[in-house]
Amino acid sequence: MVTLETDRLWLRMFQDSDLDAYASMSADPEVMRFLGGKVLNRNEAWRSMAQVCGHWQLRGYGMWAVVEKAGGEMVGRVGCLNPEGWPGFEIGWTLRREFWGQGYATEAARAAFDWAFEKLGMPHIISLIAPSNTRSIRVAERLGEVLEGKTRVLDMDVLVYGIGAEDWLQRRML
Repeated sequence: MVTLETDRLWLRMFQDSDLDAYASMSADPEVMRFLGGKVLNRNEAWRSMAQVCGHWQLRGYGMWAVVEKAGGEMVGRVGCLNPEGWPGFEIGWTLRREFWGQGYATEAARAAFDWAFEKLGMPHIISLIAPSNTRSIRVAERLGEVLEGKTRVLDMDVLVYGIGAEDWLQRRML
């Protein structure tokens, strides 16, 4: 069970008690707009959360629940993805709308990138982002990712942003 800590956040494994916040996030059309556009009902959200947990079991890495230290509230999910057929090892982020614009996605993703490069020894990490998702593009750019191309996943055209381990280390040393 891997837990990460940042100045303001805990990144921890999902718990059953996260379902209300996760279901709320998954039912928000604005949040889901760039994740296929389909909102999830509570049962679908539970299955999605279970799938996130299963990724850890099958791959040894996955998404974390992101929790505010100050209030203990689950604000979203951030972490590693690489399901069968994926174009590469990805770090992605999804936050509940009420937590947008506070720097949480960048802060949590930075911790996930550090962990993936240092602990997993990943040579390269990508983030797949819908072309109109300007907020996520800005997060990727703040993390030092650059546009590497385009691809199609889950019937969606996405931009591929990425960064190699050497470039990540150089940026972290600045």
